[in-house]
Amino acid sequence: MKLLEMHYRPLGRCGTKVSQFSLGGWTTFGDSVKDASAIRAILYAAYDAGVNFFDMADVYGAGETERTMGEVLCDFPRRELVLSSKVYFPMSDAINDRGLSRKHIMESIDGSLRRIGVDYLDIYFCHRFDEETPLEETVRAMDDLVHQGKIVYWGTSEWSGAQLDEVHQLCERRNYYPPQVEQPRYSLLTRERFENDVRPAAVKHGMGLTTFSPLAFGTLTGKYDNGLPEGSRLDQIEWLRGRTNTNINIERVRKMKYLAESLGCERSQLALAWAASQSGVSSVITGATKLEQLQENLGALSIEITEEINMELDMIFPD
Repeated sequence: MKLLEMHYRPLGRCGTKVSQFSLGGWTTFGDSVKDASAIRAILYAAYDAGVNFFDMADVYGAGETERTMGEVLCDFPRRELVLSSKVYFPMSDAINDRGLSRKHIMESIDGSLRRIGVDYLDIYFCHRFDEETPLEETVRAMDDLVHQGKIVYWGTSEWSGAQLDEVHQLCERRNYYPPQVEQPRYSLLTRERFENDVRPAAVKHGMGLTTFSPLAFGTLTGKYDNGLPEGSRLDQIEWLRGRTNTNINIERVRKMKYLAESLGCERSQLALAWAASQSGVSSVITGATKLEQLQENLGALSIEITEEINMELDMIFPD
């Protein structure tokens, strides 16, 4: 075990650096966690531990995540923070209040900036690929936001390797700012798409990778070893269950327990340390509903993933 020390990594081939573990607000701040004092305590503890990258999205809590996190993040020096938000998912029933059209992007960035309480975002993600909007329309809008000073970089989230190739080729032809960051789902239970498709394309184009759901919606903590606890994320969000909550996965997580115990750590910490150790990963986005959860997650900083540990995990989680 080593001392808890945060490390910082570049976003691919750019100069900006982010903490190896970051904090996101999906399904938590302003949503399942509404107590302002609890949110403040978690964000302050993350900042004090060296977290500099905080990830949001307009759709999280229908804007409440941006608002509640922004109220606390404004306490910290802006130059020390890397703040991100996202655009794509519907924010109302209005036909144009969704997707990656120029109209929706231009309106959405102003809404996000206003709710967070900042003049610019460091990263603005296209939350999914939009099949209904010409790619050049989306790219030109993002390029304009960079020129306007409203965003420093733009990125993609859950885009395929082929889509990343396409957008970079377009940017090179038209001399647009290309996306600098991809935000994919990645964990010991969700590996194939990232390792065989997304990462090769992202690395080829010099993109940073800020991965999310490193604990597979809590499955890798062992909390579902004996079923679905009432009130847990998978108990509340039905569409998530089929993605990770399978008999095979639960058995794999049980086997992982013995390896974690031999290292003197929790399974969550081992899973997080593994995700952060993988090539190409700039930052692993974590979540927390209470201070103790954040503190446990950051205990992953003390774990070194050796070649031997990596091989053992590969045997437990082969794909």
